[in-house]
Amino acid sequence: MTQKTISPVDGSVYCERELATAASVDAALEAARRAQEAWKRVPVGGRATILSSFCDRFEAAGADIALELTWQMGRPIRYSPNEVRGTLERARHMIAIAAESLADVDPGPKPGFRRFVRREPLGVVFTVAAWNYPYLIAVNSVVPALMAGNAVLLKHSAQTPLCAERFEACLREAGLPEGLFRALHLSHAQTTGLIGDPRVDFVAFTGSVDGGHAVQQAAAGRFIGAGLELGGCDPAYVREDADLAHAVENLVDGAFFNSGQSCCGIQRIYVQRRRYDDFVAGAIELTRKYLLGDPTDPATTLGPVVRTAAAGHIRAQLDASIAAGARPALGEREFPASRAGTPYLAPQILLDVDHSMPVMREEVFGPVCGIMPVADDEEAVRLMNDSAFGLTAAVWTKDADAALAIGSRVGTGTFFMNRCDYLDPALAWVGVKDSGRGCTLSRVGYEHLTRPKSYHLRLET
Repeated sequence: MTQKTISPVDGSVYCERELATAASVDAALEAARRAQEAWKRVPVGGRATILSSFCDRFEAAGADIALELTWQMGRPIRYSPNEVRGTLERARHMIAIAAESLADVDPGPKPGFRRFVRREPLGVVFTVAAWNYPYLIAVNSVVPALMAGNAVLLKHSAQTPLCAERFEACLREAGLPEGLFRALHLSHAQTTGLIGDPRVDFVAFTGSVDGGHAVQQAAAGRFIGAGLELGGCDPAYVREDADLAHAVENLVDGAFFNSGQSCCGIQRIYVQRRRYDDFVAGAIELTRKYLLGDPTDPATTLGPVVRTAAAGHIRAQLDASIAAGARPALGEREFPASRAGTPYLAPQILLDVDHSMPVMREEVFGPVCGIMPVADDEEAVRLMNDSAFGLTAAVWTKDADAALAIGSRVGTGTFFMNRCDYLDPALAWVGVKDSGRGCTLSRVGYEHLTRPKSYHLRLET
């Protein structure tokens, strides 16, 4: 059976791949189990040498990787190299902190005994990665899982199969032992079947809320962990004391970068009423400067969404919000490349919005945001929390104490002040509510890729 990747750039078939056979999946699992038994005995420093070499090879292939990325999922070529750099930042950070993060935990002296807690690898980690940030998403689990002594099987989206193959090629060139990492092209049925296989010890999934439920169901009856990074409808709040120009610049980028196809992109913006008109005017003016078009053109700043069907769904959410009373601030004709029946979709700011509308309640996953005035911090906090999602939230203010007070009341995994839509690899990446569970990145992320094993040795009898 063959899967085809249709490029959103021009609708052509960019690549085709044969799906793995049952026999090849079984062989990959058996090889992973054997390789992991030896790999877990390799010291962390030895693992770090190989994974650092992987980073060097990935960096050397960066220009080719960036161009492939643009053709597979449509991000403008002027921005695609940023994903290569971000992937390396995360990988190198997780390698650098591995020795300390995986070190034995010493509970303190006890006469006549030696005691410690050791972080043991789980075994085989199955990573199921999404297409919108295909390297940044996958690296969050692939590199730390290998550093922790696990084997990894990677199933990438059918939209970005070359990304999985790039991981495999660079790891092989770096000298990773055979069988320890394998990229598999799988159908949905094969994916759920693999999750249920007793040789898989952990699942790291990034995707939709529905996909997260499917992963949980596939793992039902098995006592394995599942890290679920799911959707978002992320809010931002601009206080009266904010640097307005900075807020406009950051939030427009946070809403429209990657054509709005980011789980932690900004979709709901709340502005204190006295600054609302000025903020809206600035956001509209800046959005009009985007150039929607061919993402292989270095001048393009806004590419297509991933598929024509995705553009149609976003249009339906826009239409439903407008039918409920929202007012579009931009005309589609301001962006000549935007055309129905294609993945090329104009950015849109909706005004006069409320929480009855899809733009303020659903994950739109496109270049759309709603802006709403609020009276004060109390109203802003209430509205930010009025969501089924809880990935990130952000506030723009000059008052760090006020930001911390607001952040302590907002139900999200990450809270920002004066920035948004960014993952710091030194901080835990985690969602709450329908945004998922589990954690990647930081030293905390290693806890989800290992199990504690206690050693209690009596030295005197």
